[in-house]
Amino acid sequence: MLGRRYVLAASAALLFCAVGSTTRASDVNIAVAGPMSGSSAAFGAQMRDGAAAAVEALNASGILPDTKLILTVVDDACDPKQAVAVANKLTTERVRLVVGHFCSSSSIPASDVYDEAGIIQMSPGSTNPQLTERGLKTVFRICGRDDQQGLVAAEYIHANHHNETIAVLDDKSTAGKGIADVVAAQLQKSGEHVIRKSYIAGEKDYAALVSRMKKDRVRVAYIGGYHTEIGLIVRQASEAGAGLIVMANDPLMTSEFWAITSSAGNGTLFTFMADPVKNAKAAGIVARLNAANLSAEGYTLYAYAAVQAWAEATKRASSFDARRVASALRSWPIDTVIGPILFDFKGDNAATGFLVYRWRDGHVEAVKQN
Repeated sequence: MLGRRYVLAASAALLFCAVGSTTRASDVNIAVAGPMSGSSAAFGAQMRDGAAAAVEALNASGILPDTKLILTVVDDACDPKQAVAVANKLTTERVRLVVGHFCSSSSIPASDVYDEAGIIQMSPGSTNPQLTERGLKTVFRICGRDDQQGLVAAEYIHANHHNETIAVLDDKSTAGKGIADVVAAQLQKSGEHVIRKSYIAGEKDYAALVSRMKKDRVRVAYIGGYHTEIGLIVRQASEAGAGLIVMANDPLMTSEFWAITSSAGNGTLFTFMADPVKNAKAAGIVARLNAANLSAEGYTLYAYAAVQAWAEATKRASSFDARRVASALRSWPIDTVIGPILFDFKGDNAATGFLVYRWRDGHVEAVKQN
């Protein structure tokens, strides 16, 4: 069971919440960085809980002899400037691993800081390709990329809604616009006519956007963004009788989406990696999380796997040195709670892929591909 002290500390709305005691010679500091506050805090909580569970398990296992991992939780609120401030602060804390960030707009600028400081960064949820396209040697991602995810979404829409009126929307964020551009380009390449629009994140009323799509007789709307605004658009479209089929990206893998939409969310489609909860090797960890009243949904097990992969690489490298650990991460497949991970030379997880899911009566179900 996760320690009570950790759960209470990690839930506090602080920029830095240190977990553990005064640093000793055998202590090794790692951190989880993400949106612990703000509209994406649900994903920060998933990352926090997954990393904490992995740290507890590793400390109990003896896999890293004479070593105690000390976890620090940091909040970037999915704000790029705050993310850079967090990254600079962590470089002074002798942190060896950062599990994070979540938003691509945070991960990308922070990654420059970590690479220069010689710190391994491993993101469970930043899908924008630019994170790993800049030749940084200590930057990795457990999740997939938007140029993979976007193709899966576009192929599904083309196969199931050919020649229907399609709108592709984005929230102007790094992640949202990035994947929407991929989807729109692929649909156009397939011969589909696409109406391209953007919306402003953080608003509560999207009636004008919904009304315009209804007027344009849009049948399918692909939305690149985050669950809060997508949930509001879905609900308001239902209330307006717009008859929209909505498909979106990976941030819809949270129960908060259903809390926003309720039954209006039925049938909403989205892409996500293979659900690790269904992995037999994850059963024990899922049970531990559930026993602690914590969810294993979404990115929880991806954060767990990030800590696992780093720990195995440090063992193989016989070192905590970032360059040696990075080399070990790229050298061999690593067995984790989400399955085998094999990092390519860029730092991407070559073993990942995306599936199509659907919300149905408060639960997520995989969609059979046509």
